[in-house]
Amino acid sequence: MLAATAPTFQETNQDLHKYARLGIVRILSPYVKRPAYFIGSSKSDLRAFPKAVRHVVGHAIYMAQNGAKHPDAKPLKGFGGAGVLEVIDDFDGNTYRTVYTVRFEEAIYVLHAFQKKSKTGIATAKSDLDLIKLRLRQAENDYELIIRK
Repeated sequence: MLAATAPTFQETNQDLHKYARLGIVRILSPYVKRPAYFIGSSKSDLRAFPKAVRHVVGHAIYMAQNGAKHPDAKPLKGFGGAGVLEVIDDFDGNTYRTVYTVRFEEAIYVLHAFQKKSKTGIATAKSDLDLIKLRLRQAENDYELIIRK
């Protein structure tokens, strides 16, 4: 039986360029079972959150990568079950939300990260839901074309 070898820097760099063209950023760690992929601006949006919120969201994503569910992660309504999860965290009077999917066996996709600004209650704005649906389709395409190749 042959041992798996780590990809070379050149192979890894080629993979990163492939994902960059798709607007997808990959985060790998030897300590997780599944890599996390950030669709569109979700990573930069998440980085703009306060440090305490980033910590909660990062831990939720880490737990999802290892097959567990963070206590603050709840299924996002309208997406058919627990495959699309939302982490909501309040900080300094503001509400921050991050949406990710665990639908795929070999990857986690972070779909959207945003600060809730709606004055119409707790409902997620239609524009945010539309963006999540679009990015979920992007994740599905990416998973089938690149990861499951």
